[in-house]
Amino acid sequence: MSPLARLPRERKPDWIRVKAPGGTAFAETKAMMRRLNLNTVCEEAACPNIGECWTKKHATVMILGDTCTRACAFCNVKTGMPRAVDMLEPQHTADAAAELGLEHIVITSVDRDDLPDGGASQFVKVIEALRRTTPNTTIEILTPDFRNKPQAAIESIVEAGPDVYNHNLETVPRLYPTIRPGARYYASLRLLESVKRHDPRIFTKSGVMLGLGEERLEVHQVMDDMRSAEIDFLTMGQYLQPTPRHAKVIDFVPPATFDAYAAIARAKGFLLVAASPLTRSSYHAGDDFARMRAAREAKLAKA
Repeated sequence: MSPLARLPRERKPDWIRVKAPGGTAFAETKAMMRRLNLNTVCEEAACPNIGECWTKKHATVMILGDTCTRACAFCNVKTGMPRAVDMLEPQHTADAAAELGLEHIVITSVDRDDLPDGGASQFVKVIEALRRTTPNTTIEILTPDFRNKPQAAIESIVEAGPDVYNHNLETVPRLYPTIRPGARYYASLRLLESVKRHDPRIFTKSGVMLGLGEERLEVHQVMDDMRSAEIDFLTMGQYLQPTPRHAKVIDFVPPATFDAYAAIARAKGFLLVAASPLTRSSYHAGDDFARMRAAREAKLAKA
């Protein structure tokens, strides 16, 4: 047995615990994903909300395979050389949305630095398949940063017209070298800024994890940077160490601190803020989209 395997896990506080997944609806969702040969970030990233979401027949599809070309210190998705892109994946994703009866779907992916466009064309094909198959389903995408790829890769996705474009900053700039070494903080900000510049109608969204050793004023600065990039929706959640080999949790941030951050973020002008220990990018995404759209309409009416 590896010495790492014997390291004791830090006890989680009561506010971070969730029920073990199970039940008929959960099993049906899992079976459907296997039948359609689809991956989900719910499973691959060991999301703590998988039991709740899958029981409600909500799942976040992870396209472009299950193997990432990067090795971020916080992420549980496996790293290595990915397989060839599955040409049936776009239609299978649309079939899953139809079978689940989704009003809102979230599509994410692994990083595919091996592909000339970083996998952008697969996002476009998924959006197009969803528009054909379930035209009333609103579409939220959570993309990689497409680092060192042509700007045309991002523009092609924007032209396909998702309703929400999400790309997570994940943490404060100071921690990037250790937590997100394959990415660049300001490149991620520019990506989201360019989405809004190309199509102001698309909602933009980004998220950060807390508990990695970030300082309060650093988090405030990230909020300011996001607002400078005209990001509409901020999500904040507690980082949880998926295995002993990943970055350690420095702090378990209490719910009251999340509430305080949320109040500050709203004061800075975000259309919507979701902040709690269990908040994740796609958690309650459909309900949040409806609230965000209503907030924009109210803001426009007031203006």
